[in-house]
Amino acid sequence: MSNYFGKAEQTVNAIVKAFEEGRIPQAMSQLYIDDAATKHMASYSWLNRLIVSIHGYSDAMGFKQWKNKHNRTVKKGEKACYILAPVLKNVEDKETSEKRKICIGFRGCAVFGLEQTEGDPIVQGEETEKFLNELPFREVATKWGLEINAYNGQEGAARGSYLPGVQIDLGVKNLSTWTHELAHAADDRNGTLVKNGRTKKDYAIGEVVAELAGAVLLECIGQKQESDRGGAYEYIKGWAERADMKPVDACRKVLTRVVEAVNLIMQEAGLQETEEKKEEVAA
Repeated sequence: MSNYFGKAEQTVNAIVKAFEEGRIPQAMSQLYIDDAATKHMASYSWLNRLIVSIHGYSDAMGFKQWKNKHNRTVKKGEKACYILAPVLKNVEDKETSEKRKICIGFRGCAVFGLEQTEGDPIVQGEETEKFLNELPFREVATKWGLEINAYNGQEGAARGSYLPGVQIDLGVKNLSTWTHELAHAADDRNGTLVKNGRTKKDYAIGEVVAELAGAVLLECIGQKQESDRGGAYEYIKGWAERADMKPVDACRKVLTRVVEAVNLIMQEAGLQETEEKKEEVAA
């Protein structure tokens, strides 16, 4: 019988207990992937990335951007697809006289996919390629048909992102960020990730699930330092507060989802036995 059987539940309980007792190390530093080829649409909203992916393109940007950034030109006869760009308006606060921008709507913005262009090749740095190829559980993402991309996280707000059923983008060389996004994918495949019509609380709880599951995954394979309990706690604390919950209470609320996400990934990686296999061993 696999030594990993039941380890997910034991590990998640140990981590939550450490949170509760304050036994957590400081967060690890984030290393930006600065030699990654520009993945322009990594800075797009979830909806815009989905629009680009539906059209079958791995990246997209404007006509002039392809020329100026990558010395590539759009092929003759290619038609643009349209993403949504916010229309901003300058307003002045009557009480403080401070000026700020507000979104008053959206407009269509023409972009072209990488596959619609030609010119200089876009080469990903060797260091980045090595990092991506050596990611633990990489084979699970591949099995699920997910594309894995890298970008310089210093240029965007997010350290990583998961586009449901399509891809995972990473902006930092940090395994906890990687397993966080992979946990989102597992939560999605388990049917417990709320996507359509989700509330602020649904989103916050989903982030707690991914962060805790990511830490559990790394500790299950002996990467205790990479699991970054300190960073995980601070991240969970931030999202729990948005859901009007205490960090430990939020963790306990999602224990089942966390264990199910971790077990799914470990099963797909061949590190966890399925229920059918356990029954065979018991018999």
